[in-house]
Amino acid sequence: MPKKHTYVLGLNTYDHDVSACLLRDGAIAYAIAKERITREKHASGFYKEVIDYCLDAEGITMDDIDLVVRNCYILPVPEMEDRLMYQDLPGFLPEYERAEAKAHPWFRSNSDKVVTISHHLAHAYSAFAVSPFESGAIMIVDGVGSYRSDVNEQFPEADTATPLARESESYYTFSGTQLSCIKKVWMEPDRGFLSDEFYNMPGLGALYSRASTYVFGDWNKCGELMGLAPYGRHGNIESLMSIRDNKLTVPRWTAKLNKPYIPDAGEKWDTSPAMKHWEDVAWRVQDDTEKVLLARTAWLRDTTGAQNLCIAGGVALNCVANGRIAREGGFPNVWIQPAAGDDGIAIGCAYYGWHEILKQPRSFVMEHSYVGKPYTDADVNKALSKSLVSIQTTQSRSDNIARDTARLLADQKVIGWFQDRSEFGPRALGNRSLIADPRKAEMKDILNSRVKHRQPFRPFAPIVLYERAKEVFEGEEDSPFMLIAKNVRPEWRDKIPAIVHVDGTARVQTVREATNPTLYRLLKEFEALTGVPVLINTSFNVKGEPIIETPRDAVICFLTTGIDHLVMHDMLVSKNAMHKVVGPLVNTYTDVAALVMSNIKTA
Repeated sequence: MPKKHTYVLGLNTYDHDVSACLLRDGAIAYAIAKERITREKHASGFYKEVIDYCLDAEGITMDDIDLVVRNCYILPVPEMEDRLMYQDLPGFLPEYERAEAKAHPWFRSNSDKVVTISHHLAHAYSAFAVSPFESGAIMIVDGVGSYRSDVNEQFPEADTATPLARESESYYTFSGTQLSCIKKVWMEPDRGFLSDEFYNMPGLGALYSRASTYVFGDWNKCGELMGLAPYGRHGNIESLMSIRDNKLTVPRWTAKLNKPYIPDAGEKWDTSPAMKHWEDVAWRVQDDTEKVLLARTAWLRDTTGAQNLCIAGGVALNCVANGRIAREGGFPNVWIQPAAGDDGIAIGCAYYGWHEILKQPRSFVMEHSYVGKPYTDADVNKALSKSLVSIQTTQSRSDNIARDTARLLADQKVIGWFQDRSEFGPRALGNRSLIADPRKAEMKDILNSRVKHRQPFRPFAPIVLYERAKEVFEGEEDSPFMLIAKNVRPEWRDKIPAIVHVDGTARVQTVREATNPTLYRLLKEFEALTGVPVLINTSFNVKGEPIIETPRDAVICFLTTGIDHLVMHDMLVSKNAMHKVVGPLVNTYTDVAALVMSNIKTA
């Protein structure tokens, strides 16, 4: 029997945000980040779980895969896997995964169908190959990419650096499937304590991560840093980087910045006397970043004459900077990869294989990011039928779930919203979301106290009907992936105060009926009740956990937090009187289960 489809699998491996993307005949069939499966945020390590997820969802085996393309930004995957054979590196391959890695046929594979590419090249393919543009320019900016010695693509000889310099920024042009690198910005290695050289490297993304570590004690809190920035006082901190004649200068971090967040026992971040200083640092690094990116965008536009711009890399998750690029950068059309960070590397790897190795034409546009596997009503019923769930919930099937949910939202209820396939990337875009009414400012505090437990300065994002977006928010640009910040029009700020940030902006997601009909109907029903075409949309999780993936994840989060109602497909789930009695038992059970799983993994 002839083979029905051609399958290409892309993988981001070993370090943070391990992920997989399966292409079926050049279209994304499934994509998943490991954290959604293991429930460990930014999960690193081996990649068996994400491979199995995609294969199981498609109903195929490893033998059906025609090509595997991988990336690890630390080292090329073959070298990384050789080192893992003789070095104990639990951050990249923990002990409990070593046996399954060694037994896996793609670990240290010599097969011609298993290929490795470099980091920014993968980001570039993730940006342009699924964009709606036939040609244009590409901007890739992140924390750190591959070593110069490991870069696959040709780049200008004038962009000199030592072999151990790392990618920081890469700029390309594309036409059809043809990609050409026109500039590389390198970071030379720098001195540091053990492995913290990255924080001292002179790069845009590296500096932002350095500031995140300084303020929050975590390099991966860049989104929080962006949210904190509007609270800062302008000019209190000297510029941390500058650009002139397209040359970036990043001075060394000095002892003038001597108030890092180093928590003592019992100390709380939000009551620290250094708070105003941290706000000022956040403002400064955000302002510097926007200026540098706008300068780079102007240079790219003038150099290429392109009308279309595609963006990826971790810095592309900075929605405030994205908004300025879209409005002020001079490109009529801007498209940002929804999985712009390293989880999106899997998409780029897959499309490199499809276009560059298999020489196939482009035929797919990523109009949405709902590419997780579907869960059936039977899966939902199974999660709800567990004895500890059914005893403390009331469940009813609705013949119009959008209408019934809208009524609850208008009554100030917090809704856990589980529909269809999960979103790929860091944003919850309406299928694994917490939904609430934006008309009262206190809803932000309700969400934080009951469920999210986030810092109070962090804003909540709005979803809005696509056709009403320009009425509520300033700017012509579409924002389907919640990656562009817009000003809320003054006449709307008092109508939807729960989504308005301190600077009058909001991180907008526009919703079209064609790409998410269920969410669209919910917005229409809420608009019919209230006259407001906007809802709060935040990720369905609690602080420190990944966004939920399965019906079971949804039920656990619902029962262990202050979410009022859970909607899964057309099933409306509410807590009954027994929840106050049984709920603490569920919390205990969940804690014990987590402890047992932790012991199994570390045994």
